[in-house]
Amino acid sequence: MVQGSSKVKIIEAVGLTKVFTDFWFRSKARAVDGIDFEIDQNEIFGLLGPNGSGKSTTIKMILGLLRKTRGRLSVFGKEPSDVSIKNRIGYLPEETYMYRFLDARETLDYYGKLFGLDHRVRKRRVDELLDMVGLSEVAHRKVGEYSKGMARRIGLAQALINDPDLLILDEPTSGLDPIGTRQVKELLQELGRSGTTILLSSHLLSDVEDVCDRMVILFGGKIRAEGTGSDLLADTDHTVIRLPRIGKKTIAQIEDVLEKNTDVRIESIEQPRQRLEDFFMTIVEQARADHLANAGAGQGGPTAEFLRDSNAEGGDLIDQLSQDQMAEDNAVAKERTRGPAAADSDVESTNDSVLEGLMGEEPAPSAQSAKSASKTSKTEPDDTPPSEVDDSIIDGLLGDSDGDDRRERQD
Repeated sequence: MVQGSSKVKIIEAVGLTKVFTDFWFRSKARAVDGIDFEIDQNEIFGLLGPNGSGKSTTIKMILGLLRKTRGRLSVFGKEPSDVSIKNRIGYLPEETYMYRFLDARETLDYYGKLFGLDHRVRKRRVDELLDMVGLSEVAHRKVGEYSKGMARRIGLAQALINDPDLLILDEPTSGLDPIGTRQVKELLQELGRSGTTILLSSHLLSDVEDVCDRMVILFGGKIRAEGTGSDLLADTDHTVIRLPRIGKKTIAQIEDVLEKNTDVRIESIEQPRQRLEDFFMTIVEQARADHLANAGAGQGGPTAEFLRDSNAEGGDLIDQLSQDQMAEDNAVAKERTRGPAAADSDVESTNDSVLEGLMGEEPAPSAQSAKSASKTSKTEPDDTPPSEVDDSIIDGLLGDSDGDDRRERQD
């Protein structure tokens, strides 16, 4: 954290420089040349520039894939090569590299294992992410069969599997159709609101303009401009007055007033137009309303629950622990007011419930009702299929007299 500032610096670069050399350590290219920038917590930061401007090199140094030549660079207050920060970062590279012979579900499960997620968490997150990126219907297909747009979708899902604090995206909308592009931008805005810090590098300037809080523009390894979108794009030479549609007569009267009172003349008059992206999405929604089908990736679902609320899983655990503690306290209170025989009955019932949980079956009847049921079964046929669990194993787990009675009846 910088002194005198309450903002937490997720990434901080001072004089960051990267020079590529040949075998003899002679300078070949100065990819990044003494740049200074910082990215605050919960900020969506844009990294812009043409090919060869140093964007990808900067990202690789942040990830610890390249070593800086000079300057200072910290990520979460540590060196980028520090292994302890890796599980807090999600990364989508410019090109999607996946194992071709794994399907989408296997791919996400594999990356979840790399982050040490347990089976239940992996399964829930995989289902939510596949639905979010619109790949649930094609999750059985091998990733090698995916189109570029579908590969970008699964790539975005793998970048989010660990619920990262810092999300680094290099050309995330490359290869996506306008529907996927709109969804990615909405997702980034929602992640930013939920507390995720995002570094976005893109050639599509409209994407950066729509979602980024601040941005820098690189050229030749140097920062040529930096600031918010409003600051960088403000047109200080013109004033726009937006009105409901008016007629030519009214326009002429306004022009007369301007000429009489100022030296300003109306340069041009034009009708406002909507953005092509908005028009395209309107056409798509109309087609969906007419129940028209489309091949390939489906419509993306809502943002995954674990991404919307970073404390959701922890909250569930706390609630469960609280409920368990309350149940235990109630059981102790009841035991104090009841006799020893009732306490023994409770212990036997608890053993039965634990066994049933291990077997994954419905609650079993009490021992007394089970005995009466066995007597009835001698006179009435039983259509219930036999249990697949060995009775001897059950007897060993229970350790009661029911197992002995069963063996005597079998003898």
